[in-house]
Amino acid sequence: MLVAVVRHAESTENATKYTGFYQDPRPWSGEAAHALSRDVVGLTPRGFHQSVWLRAALAELTGPQPHLYTSQYRRALDTAALALPGRAPEVTPLLNEQHYAEATYMTKRELFATFPEGAEDRRSRKHLWTPPGPGGESLAEGVLPRAVAFVDQVRAAASRTPRSVVAVTHHTAILALRSVLETRPVTELVEEARVRKTPNAGVLLYELRAGRFHAAATAEPDC
Repeated sequence: MLVAVVRHAESTENATKYTGFYQDPRPWSGEAAHALSRDVVGLTPRGFHQSVWLRAALAELTGPQPHLYTSQYRRALDTAALALPGRAPEVTPLLNEQHYAEATYMTKRELFATFPEGAEDRRSRKHLWTPPGPGGESLAEGVLPRAVAFVDQVRAAASRTPRSVVAVTHHTAILALRSVLETRPVTELVEEARVRKTPNAGVLLYELRAGRFHAAATAEPDC
């Protein structure tokens, strides 16, 4: 069984992060900012081309008719629709981006000024930092348990019907999924991501053999 973990293609947030979405002071409430991130942010033209590239890449890596999972975020849904046209995804909150709650789209200056009590964790222990406000979740104690649940779901499905899986998700969810699939500490992966993140539309392929996942291949677009 093969599992392809895919970061969504380039979104308008990725392309204009510091000139559009992160303003100081932020013009939206935390709830409105999160809704904007989840429901409105779509793909750039470059993201469209990356998604088309994914069609060929996934066909080669996973074969035809994989079981498709996506997060609930528009940028993941749009990536999946373009990369695997005609495939109805199983949409799951287990693959959602980390919920930043009141911190969504806050600059660091505004965040630390508004919520100084969490500043040190945000600076030095980012994996344990819990964003302020309802629904805020840390990477280690919020996103990671969701990744465990998703991998358990995939394992259970594989025991019934061995079939390739494609999971279209987000940067922080990929860190958590890698921690589970590669049996590595999430702290180690956070440090690696400080140097280089999985690129937009990047693919990490794993193979389930004898009950364990093994890294099998990687692919990333040249556009």
